[in-house]
Amino acid sequence: MCGLAGFIPSSKIVKSESNDIIHSMIQTLEHRGPDAADAWVDENHRMVMGFRRLAIQDLTRTGNQPMHSPSKRFTIVFNGEIYNHFELRKELEIKLDKINCWRGSSDTETILAAFEIWGIRSTLDRLHGMFAIAVYDKKLNTLTLARDRIGEKPLYYGIVNKSFVFASELKAIKKFPNFRNILHRPSIAKYLQYNFVPAPLSIYEGIYKVNPGSTLTIKVFPDSFQSLEQEQYWDIGDIAKKPDDRQTEDHILRNLEQSLSGVINNQMISDVPLGAFLSGGVDSSLIVSLMQAHSIQPIKTFTVGFEENSFDESEQAKSVAKYLKTDHTEVILGSKEAQDVIPLLPKIYDEPFADSSQIPTFLISKVAKQHVTVALSGDGGDEIFGGYNRYLWAPSIWNNIKKTPSWLRPTLSTLVRSIPRSSLPILQNFINLTQTQAGGIESLEGKITKLSRVMSSSSQKDFYNSLISHWPDQKILVKGLQENDLYFTGAEYRNFPENCNFSKDFITNMMKVDSMHYLPNDILCKLDRASMANSLETRAPFLDHKIIELAWELPPSLKINNGEGKQALRKILYQYVPKELIERPKTGFSIPIAQWLRGPLREWADSLLSKSRIDADGYLFSEPIQLIWNQHLSGRYDWSDRLWGVLMFQSWLDSN
Repeated sequence: MCGLAGFIPSSKIVKSESNDIIHSMIQTLEHRGPDAADAWVDENHRMVMGFRRLAIQDLTRTGNQPMHSPSKRFTIVFNGEIYNHFELRKELEIKLDKINCWRGSSDTETILAAFEIWGIRSTLDRLHGMFAIAVYDKKLNTLTLARDRIGEKPLYYGIVNKSFVFASELKAIKKFPNFRNILHRPSIAKYLQYNFVPAPLSIYEGIYKVNPGSTLTIKVFPDSFQSLEQEQYWDIGDIAKKPDDRQTEDHILRNLEQSLSGVINNQMISDVPLGAFLSGGVDSSLIVSLMQAHSIQPIKTFTVGFEENSFDESEQAKSVAKYLKTDHTEVILGSKEAQDVIPLLPKIYDEPFADSSQIPTFLISKVAKQHVTVALSGDGGDEIFGGYNRYLWAPSIWNNIKKTPSWLRPTLSTLVRSIPRSSLPILQNFINLTQTQAGGIESLEGKITKLSRVMSSSSQKDFYNSLISHWPDQKILVKGLQENDLYFTGAEYRNFPENCNFSKDFITNMMKVDSMHYLPNDILCKLDRASMANSLETRAPFLDHKIIELAWELPPSLKINNGEGKQALRKILYQYVPKELIERPKTGFSIPIAQWLRGPLREWADSLLSKSRIDADGYLFSEPIQLIWNQHLSGRYDWSDRLWGVLMFQSWLDSN
């Protein structure tokens, strides 16, 4: 995997400065590409590009970037992997000189040849893989930025001191001369709502993320640019369609297994050592099973376990690895090793990010990097195949709520919030759930506050937004917000939950919005930054767009059935691994943040959450934060999700 950066220089930047500037920018991305670095300044000084390379395919210099097409029309910097590029080469060779058309075997060279023959837009439709691309068309004087369909690879852009700047990470953009972009307060609000800054926003004013499945085209002029044209070339919301009920279950599962097996086989192509993350759950176990079926050697698998038994899945992973006969590496960590990662997080993520599983994701990437350069993961299985626990219990709760008169719901919400422990069984009966059905809930008491919020919902969309929001009312938390600051409309904000269309099927709606919103902004951001901080490339076979399209065609019974999700994946997996090795309560890839904040992290948290510190920073109101901090310390409430968001913001401020 790699890191890219570049800019369209304004008249303030003279050509003699550009080489130093771009090298300064890409130096910040060395972790993304430790193997090589290079830069290119257009002879007319209209475009500057730089690149850091992590060599995966074609380890020779012929794979280095920036790379020019044979005609010199296109110049590209490209971060990602195109898994079908050898197939594309065969198509292209019909129109090219077979003897002299290729200098090396990199997918970057394939993309450039495709641009020459098919054009940029048509090429993107043909690519199977993950990518962030910046390509300069010398003939048309245009710069095109493109991001893969689901958002596996990051790409930022914006205006800095009148120059158009782009990069894989914000740290490179911040190296551009005279970067003074201020924090964007509506983005702070959205961050505290979701614990991540959703695309296309970034934490800074004037800096944005390219949306997944989108292109951005800029017309380049001497010393200037204009015409930012955005296009959505693929949208997961458009492919959600009714299942094809004409096929038998056996035929559907066989087709899915063959397709997934083919994708995994393609993603195992590498000129460097390759392995896989293994938690022992459905998703990672299926990926490893199919990998092992394609390999004559034991696949290298990696698991990080924790000393806290309730958060440790290493024994299950070890059992699956032993059955599949993989070359398994297991590392058991204590709380200190995990807590030592916390000071690194602001630099790793560049902008506030508060999914606490960022810590174990970093640690497993660090362990894997000691043995391999590429690791496959099971990410995406929950969103695409119906694995989250909320898909099981949210419809049941909503069916009870909608029977309650709307005028009575706020009152019930208040009552639920104050319910005593002795009355928890009554609450359990109301929502018609058991602890097992809720799956992974530490205690029903810990979810009372969230339930109290959703109980006042007026619609499915309102319910879902309440369910996924950590701080439901950002106006009482973020200083300086204007009346309309929290309203984002337009095509570029179609992925925001409040802007998504909800149909009658609640579960389908949640899966679709999770795939468009939570998956790219949280799960894939976490995976990319944590792995790239360790110079490890990760690949997620479930996120191949053909697999996603197949998943949307599955009948509901092959997603969720009898209170259990991911039915299709389970049925395929049990052909490779005994059911009893997999069937167990899911703990998730988590760590005991709630307990740590009351224990070893308390002093650190106290300093960041103090009234004087928050008031001095000037971004947040301290009163609501102090209230929930004291409630959390009492042990009566678990506010760790909200507190972790504030702590990561405060910690990020310290590092910037």
